[in-house]
Amino acid sequence: MAKSLSGRTRVDGDRLNTPTDLAPEATKKIAEGLTVLLSDLFALYVKTKNFHWHVSGPNFRDYHLMLDEQSQQIFGIIDDVGERARKIGGTTLRSLGQASRLSRVEDNDAEYVGPLEMLAELRDDNKTLTANMRELHEVTDEAKDVSTTSLLEEWIDQAEERTWFLYEATRNATQGGH
Repeated sequence: MAKSLSGRTRVDGDRLNTPTDLAPEATKKIAEGLTVLLSDLFALYVKTKNFHWHVSGPNFRDYHLMLDEQSQQIFGIIDDVGERARKIGGTTLRSLGQASRLSRVEDNDAEYVGPLEMLAELRDDNKTLTANMRELHEVTDEAKDVSTTSLLEEWIDQAEERTWFLYEATRNATQGGH
């Protein structure tokens, strides 16, 4: 053990290893990917809650409820992602600062965002999240990490559904197709 700059006792990283049959380099790569995913999920959760709290207009109730459901779904994934990294012997997020540095989801601190702009931004964020999870899926599949691969398939499906709902909610009733 060693002292960190803050004076707290630091435990050497090998004490957090969890036995796994995955190759060490695969474990490292997958845990790093899950940590970035976790950072994205935290950012998307906060953004979705922000928009849930601040949505306004004639469709307030529908949008408010949809964004609440979506934020709950995202929040429900967060612990599973962090625990999956630990189950395979990796580590994961340690702070909000780390999450902020790693997240690929852009913040939106605007005083006011129109409801359709909110939904379109979240739609695009969820679509990008899906693409990023597909990339991680390739890594986990190559490493034969069937558990993480399976979880990613479920999370991809959920993100696709959120994208779909957000897309449909932003379409003009006279529009068709993509």
